[in-house]
Amino acid sequence: MMLVGFSASAALATGDPVFNDAAAPTGTHVQTGTPSCSFAADGLTVVCSSYELAGVGNTDAEATLVTSYTATVDCQNKGGNIVEVKAQVTGVESSTGTIEAKNGRLLVPELTSAPAPTAAQFEALAVCPNGNWTKITQTATIALESSVYTLTFEGFTDAYITIIDP
Repeated sequence: MMLVGFSASAALATGDPVFNDAAAPTGTHVQTGTPSCSFAADGLTVVCSSYELAGVGNTDAEATLVTSYTATVDCQNKGGNIVEVKAQVTGVESSTGTIEAKNGRLLVPELTSAPAPTAAQFEALAVCPNGNWTKITQTATIALESSVYTLTFEGFTDAYITIIDP
């Protein structure tokens, strides 16, 4: 069983941002703010900060946050026997959509992860030994496994900013 601990008081930071200058217009730089992501107190939500880039010309961009979650689902037969199985939901995506450049600057808004999958979503993905068994998610085991934040400019294949956790 995966155990993940999170502080209920302060948000915890995820990985450091990695910049790929080859994936941005020449002269692109952070003007204000700091590209960063942190976990909310619930341990299931990721919040990525707003910031402003300058030197982007008229090149638009899109920020994307992809989160993956895990949970333990029990399969119970009519006799009460329980088999523990794992379920994983990957690629839950949140996006800013197109962020339009203005006067050579790009104001990147805060981006929050989509809600964590529900017990029913995990149960739909779990495979029990027999189709007649009942699936029961151990809701306390629903955990954020990883998150990947990227900012990608239009016309570029790779991301300019990437923040990965873990």
